[in-house]
Amino acid sequence: MHRTLATAAAIAALPVLPALAQDVDPGLAYNNNCRTCHSRDEGDNRLGPNLYQIVGRDAAAAEGYQYSNALASADFAWDEERLDAWIENPDNVLNGHKMKPYSGIAEAETRAAIIEALKTDD
Repeated sequence: MHRTLATAAAIAALPVLPALAQDVDPGLAYNNNCRTCHSRDEGDNRLGPNLYQIVGRDAAAAEGYQYSNALASADFAWDEERLDAWIENPDNVLNGHKMKPYSGIAEAETRAAIIEALKTDD
């Protein structure tokens, strides 16, 4: 009887598991994938430029960071769509960037969570 109830409970939980797997914490996604090279604090450039208020910001606009020639001459602003494409694979957005050996994040949920974290900067 106990085994039957346990099996029934496990089967009932199966539809919930994929939904839980899609819930990616934005702060955790950013910290696990970006924080080593980037800060979200204004003016805190590291190996990469700070990402403070990057959504809507012009490319290569973090003061004090030495951008690649390719990014320094880029003529675009970072909207959510471009950030998503960049996080997925920067080579598909712009050749000549300095983000090697970063190869991108394939999981759309993780990319969306990172962008959500970047949108929360004051």
